[in-house]
Amino acid sequence: MLSLNPTQAKLGWGTPQVVLSQVSKSRPGAPKFESREAQELSRYAEPMARLIEELRKLPGVGTKSAQRYAFHILRGSDEDAAALADAVRDLKASLRLCSICNNVTDVDPCAYCASPSRNQRLVCVVEEPTNIAAVERSQSYQGVFHVLHGTLSPLHGVGPDQLRTGTLLARVERGEVDEVILATSPTLEGEATADWLANALRKFPIRLTRIATGVPAGSDIEYADEVTMARALEGRREL
Repeated sequence: MLSLNPTQAKLGWGTPQVVLSQVSKSRPGAPKFESREAQELSRYAEPMARLIEELRKLPGVGTKSAQRYAFHILRGSDEDAAALADAVRDLKASLRLCSICNNVTDVDPCAYCASPSRNQRLVCVVEEPTNIAAVERSQSYQGVFHVLHGTLSPLHGVGPDQLRTGTLLARVERGEVDEVILATSPTLEGEATADWLANALRKFPIRLTRIATGVPAGSDIEYADEVTMARALEGRREL
């Protein structure tokens, strides 16, 4: 058992964590205490540990999930592993942002902006490229899009300068747009972004609209919360 002098005891040397830490520092060659994740990865061969570490960077993927994915790739065929690697490589090499709407595309302009069957003067503004699919599933929109790639979020350091609004403002200023539909999510950040963008566009002679929010189709209003019900009433329409 370690004997502590008064100064060591006053500094908290008596706690097990501090004792282990101080002993490891004082003894040459003493083991280093690593994080749980680092200890977990140290059990695998270096290529496997590297793959697990890279997979952990994906959103929603923890250490356990990354391990399952890595071993699934290992157990698969060489062709499957090569196809996955090629797909990731081609993704970074081939995709870019559309110079008009900022959608992710492999051709410039993208299929929406280049389509002669779409109304190029009707622009739906969304937060992310993935939001386009949600609008398209409605099969009722025939305009084009503009992708902001984010929302205003002061807590995360995202201000107006970080949003991709330059090409949208330029199109409106050139008189190429009749209506802008603000289709950001009805979250705190989405509403703030819609308000800011509406103020920026209000000086132009265009129609500004916001997607409706309220009670979802097929649901029971008995279970609607106060905010949802209030917005449904505000957005009511004549029959």
